[in-house]
Amino acid sequence: MSVLFQQSRRVFTLAGLSLLLCANVAQAQETLTIAANPVPHAEILEFVKPQLATQGVTLKIKVFTDYIQPGVQVNEKRLDGNYYLTQPYLNEFKKSHKNDLQVPLVKVHVEPFAGYSSKYKKLSDLPNGATIAIPNDPANSGRALILLAKQGLLKLKDMNNISATKKDIVENPKSLKFKELEAATLPRILGQVDLALINTNYAIEAKLNPLKDSLFIEDANSPYANLLVAREDNKNSPAFKKLAAALNSPEVKKFIQERYKGAVVPAF
Repeated sequence: MSVLFQQSRRVFTLAGLSLLLCANVAQAQETLTIAANPVPHAEILEFVKPQLATQGVTLKIKVFTDYIQPGVQVNEKRLDGNYYLTQPYLNEFKKSHKNDLQVPLVKVHVEPFAGYSSKYKKLSDLPNGATIAIPNDPANSGRALILLAKQGLLKLKDMNNISATKKDIVENPKSLKFKELEAATLPRILGQVDLALINTNYAIEAKLNPLKDSLFIEDANSPYANLLVAREDNKNSPAFKKLAAALNSPEVKKFIQERYKGAVVPAF
């Protein structure tokens, strides 16, 4: 009877320890909810998700197709952070959102901006009076105009002004006309304009190859690296430190290089 009692005690003790360990693991598991655009941001986050799980971090990815709501929802503390924007865009966002809480942690990748046309095979074929579609958000519209100026299509007051607008054009020898539209819509209206300046993430979603299908593209020195962004109140959390390290790992660099083949470039 005593032996049976001792065995029973051992079983209950082991079961109790097992439950305690499971409870501790559950308590140690942290959750991060990160906003991202579908391609390549969400794909890269999905790649690091299993690795983070082994480190006690549950990564939840909330996909957006616009550039406004991810920042707004981080400021409202409905999200822990985001991964989709560049420093120039963040600077412009902060000007119009005075209570902005977003803090960049690490650079992850660059998506070279490019010009596309379904009507012309060479930039030299672009006619006088051509209609060019560019993004309507301040950071990307300035980026588009700078890239057009680098192709010799126009001249700006200041080639380093990332906030340049149409008012900053001082020479327009081809009398180009501009349509400013939401960045996500540009691939869909490509056939309605002569040229469109499209962010690489939206180009890839539309099955456009930035290296093969574009008439011109930014070089590798682009300052528009995509950032992992946290809030002021959680930027030093262990979970964010693990996510930042994962996104700047050799494994992610290899993943970006092999999956996107130059259309997306590691920035670390």
